[in-house]
Amino acid sequence: MPAIAIIGAQWGDEGKGKATDLLGSRVDHVVKFNGGNNAGHTVVIDTPEGTSEKYALHLLPSGILTPGCTPVIGNGVVVDLSVLFEEIDGLEARGVDTSGLRVSASAHVIADYHRSMDKVTERFLGSRRIGTTGRGIGPTYADKINRIGIRVQDLFDVGILTQKVEGALELRNQVLTKIYNRRAVTVEEIVEDLTSYVDRLRPMVCDTGLLLNQALDRDEVVLLEAGQATLLDIDHGTYPFVTSSSATAGGACTGSGIPPTRLSQVIGIVKAYATRVGEGPFPTELHDDAGEHLRKTGAEYGTTTGRPRRCGWYDAVVARYAARVNGVTDFVLTKLDVLTGLEQVPVCVAYDVDGVRHDEMPVSQTDFHHATPIYEHLPGWWEDISQARTFEDLPANAQAYVEAVEAMSGARISVVGVGPSRAATIVRHPLL
Repeated sequence: MPAIAIIGAQWGDEGKGKATDLLGSRVDHVVKFNGGNNAGHTVVIDTPEGTSEKYALHLLPSGILTPGCTPVIGNGVVVDLSVLFEEIDGLEARGVDTSGLRVSASAHVIADYHRSMDKVTERFLGSRRIGTTGRGIGPTYADKINRIGIRVQDLFDVGILTQKVEGALELRNQVLTKIYNRRAVTVEEIVEDLTSYVDRLRPMVCDTGLLLNQALDRDEVVLLEAGQATLLDIDHGTYPFVTSSSATAGGACTGSGIPPTRLSQVIGIVKAYATRVGEGPFPTELHDDAGEHLRKTGAEYGTTTGRPRRCGWYDAVVARYAARVNGVTDFVLTKLDVLTGLEQVPVCVAYDVDGVRHDEMPVSQTDFHHATPIYEHLPGWWEDISQARTFEDLPANAQAYVEAVEAMSGARISVVGVGPSRAATIVRHPLL
């Protein structure tokens, strides 16, 4: 059975967790393959009693909420162990069984000095700041690339761990003390902190690449779940206002140990409008009442940080780019219900850059910063669509909006979200 990737096709927060959860009962393994606790998924599950349970996941894969599904943290993730066990404890307290979690022995570990570096560097940058979450993600990936990182497997050999921490702090302490005027970090305090998690961590750790390839050999379904999104990808995003990992379909392979030949389907998640957090260009961003309406109606505040998200209209140029970069086979369009009540709904179909029309993403960062959206205005609708369960249940103008966006975006729209709960979903084409 081939593997399936779920990818954010905008700037993140598109609703990947809901899409993963939608497939969860038919999936055997759900893998987080990039990022860390710098982003979150909100999953709403309906209970047999008719109520709903809301879960905010930051480091754990969404599949941890599905009984019988094995959640996996892949080698491409950076792991803050304190956050990992805090999240596990929170779920266990709510009756969720987390014993099936598996963590890659090759995943890198966030240490306290990584968090310190992240925060002081962002303050130092001032107006040139990137807009990071300050959780140590970037410095941990930097250490990985500089080959002075600490991996999960290192925690089980105190001698190796001590050597690696010493090597990392030779560089990090010079920067902390001489550039940022912060105190030096001792090897002992880092080793003591990291080894305090060993007993709980050990049963979870394995060769997750081997685990997943053996699962595919048994015709089991493996779902690869991205953190962040295409426009935040370190290579293909709006650099330098990006994350530090590969959030695209290519990253799904390198971050999990599954070869590209086993990836058969790429599901791209897009909102019916667009949002982004942090700094960086955002051509359709709204600074008026319309933007505030989208923010309030869509509850656009970060799952992990609580930061208000920047809001704008749907950008079909971005969607086409994401479809191309990832090889998207199906789009899931979320939060269509947020657009209810608008007389007209603008959609960005191209950019104007200094009088030149661009139907595709501009090549240069400068041009993208100066891109002005060219809009097509589609008629809105007033009917409540939150109870719609078939495409035909939607009002004519809502159907026309979905069809128009589909034609502009480079892949079919297979699923439409009309509310936050698991049930508030219209399936036009089955994903699995």
